[in-house]
Amino acid sequence: MYLYHFGLTELPFTLTPNTSFFLALEPHNEALAVLMTALKTGEGFIKVIGEVGTGKTLLCRKLLNEIPEHFVTAYIPNPYLNPDELRRAVAIELGVKQAQRMSVQLLTQRIQNRLLELHSKGHSVVLILDEAQALPEESLEALRLFTNLETESRKLLQVVLFAQPELDQRLAQTEFRQLRQRITFSYQLRAMKAEEVQQYIQHRLQIAGYKGAALFSTGLCKKITKASQGIPRLVNIICHKMLMLSYGQGNYQMTKKQLAAAIKDTESINASSTTIFNRKNIFLFSLFTTFLFILGYFTYSLYRSGGG
Repeated sequence: MYLYHFGLTELPFTLTPNTSFFLALEPHNEALAVLMTALKTGEGFIKVIGEVGTGKTLLCRKLLNEIPEHFVTAYIPNPYLNPDELRRAVAIELGVKQAQRMSVQLLTQRIQNRLLELHSKGHSVVLILDEAQALPEESLEALRLFTNLETESRKLLQVVLFAQPELDQRLAQTEFRQLRQRITFSYQLRAMKAEEVQQYIQHRLQIAGYKGAALFSTGLCKKITKASQGIPRLVNIICHKMLMLSYGQGNYQMTKKQLAAAIKDTESINASSTTIFNRKNIFLFSLFTTFLFILGYFTYSLYRSGGG
């Protein structure tokens, strides 16, 4: 790969939500502040909405890492569960023993007992669901009923929902009005602006060990912003491909032609964004991209076999 070529210690633009690469940009800072405030005040439901690739899962993991110690967390990354599966998943996360073998009635009672036990020890319990737009309708209602568990002064369980905009569309339906009314704090993640994209790219390169001059110029970052619409995941994909191209060509500076080729090779980017580039160059460099990827693969293979 291109690690040695650029003096990197790790890949800077992987899609894995690694919190060591977290950059406290304005939208993510605000979202974390909203979450922390809502949790500390004991609110029942908190919601963070963001388009695909805007960093919801990374923000979710950042919350899990930084939440105050008196909170006990139950984290469900894949909530496509029916009500029974959801109850059992929550019970397991809370440490309820033999949760898989109990009847629904007994399981609900054990969950309530466990919540009361944790409350008596000074703990607050928060259930965090990623990709919450995937929750079945019956499970959304079961989730609402979970928050009925409370003492005279405080909810025994708080719920944080990280979701795509489809969740808002579902909650707008009449049958979910009770749940909608219980969401007291909400935040909408926005895409990055051009200056934030430049800061984001430089930050990830620095975390990955890069110490040289800027690889991506201000003008190029603006074009990346336009092509990616400021979506972090798409920025990562584009930059990774551009670094591979630059490595294959033996260059150390990113160019518009490399960007054009990276865009052409990325299906999720709207084709209209390619109009900012020369179409002939896009065609030629898309062919060249394939060659460079193959060259990079064999070079890396020879390097590994030689090192062995």
